[in-house]
Amino acid sequence: MAELVLPMPFPLSISKVSKMRNQALILLCIVVFGVIGTCHGGSLRKKYYKKTCPNAEEIIQKATEKHVANDPTLPARFLRMHFHDCFVRGCDGSVLLNSTTNNSAEKDAIPNLTLAGFDVIDDIKAEVEKKCPNVVSCADVLALAARDAVSFKFQRPLWEVLTGRRDGRVSRVSEALANLPSPFSNFTTLVRNFANQGLNVHDLVVLSGGHTIGVGHCNAFSNRLYNFTGRGDQDPSLNATYAAFLKTQCRNLTDNTTFVPMDPGTASVFTFDNNYYVTVKQNKGLFQSDAALLTNKGSRNIVNELLDPKKFFTEFAQSMKRMGAINVLTGNEGEIRKKCFV
Repeated sequence: MAELVLPMPFPLSISKVSKMRNQALILLCIVVFGVIGTCHGGSLRKKYYKKTCPNAEEIIQKATEKHVANDPTLPARFLRMHFHDCFVRGCDGSVLLNSTTNNSAEKDAIPNLTLAGFDVIDDIKAEVEKKCPNVVSCADVLALAARDAVSFKFQRPLWEVLTGRRDGRVSRVSEALANLPSPFSNFTTLVRNFANQGLNVHDLVVLSGGHTIGVGHCNAFSNRLYNFTGRGDQDPSLNATYAAFLKTQCRNLTDNTTFVPMDPGTASVFTFDNNYYVTVKQNKGLFQSDAALLTNKGSRNIVNELLDPKKFFTEFAQSMKRMGAINVLTGNEGEIRKKCFV
């Protein structure tokens, strides 16, 4: 996903620590509340719209797939948009809101200026509104569209999306700047960003795997090529051959229009797989935040485990489900917007 950049480090592997804690948390949610998602701020469940809009998920899937068939960049764009939505005020569709005369919305924050596909989300929402007016939230539309777009080429859902989110009414530039992980972040900062959302090191490493699709703009990493420590130097942790190639694409520090694939080893910028971790192991992670995954023993162990494709797809599905439940609004909270941008 285009520049998806995506609690204290654990020295043990996923199976030793992260999985145990995550299973315990999920079990607690099920035992106490009866649904997964409550521990992240609300009650999400399967087939939430079964009575109020029985075909909602099918409508969203068909509309999403129609658009993806014509625009293969959408899976990366929707995945990144969903991530950026959830990390600010939770998964409440607030990233979709336009700025007004009296308020600058998340959409206009610097990290979000390269988000794209808002018009397509609006189109998908309009399709749902034709059948079920004022029933399905924009937050659920975005969560489902992100899953369906990435899953399109697989012809099966890659992760489960529980529904029942409601839309937030507040969207602020300042909160996007404060909460979105930066491509320039080191490991400690990334861990703190994710911990603030109730996610751990395991989720950090797994969700970073979304960088296997999409592109990164030069200004998000060119400091690693030309001015890493402020002395006109190159990041020594970056593969020298790869750095030389990047310099042929990004000619200077001020280039903010050129972009390159985030995963140079994948056959296509549109191929969703676990090759990102191969790339990171070769010191070809595009962003400083990618390289940061190798600076901690615990996260390195997880990178090594995710070299197994089966494990990656399993873990990615679990982490996406957890991310999609961050601080959700449910019940009488928030609202259901007829149009996602207002």
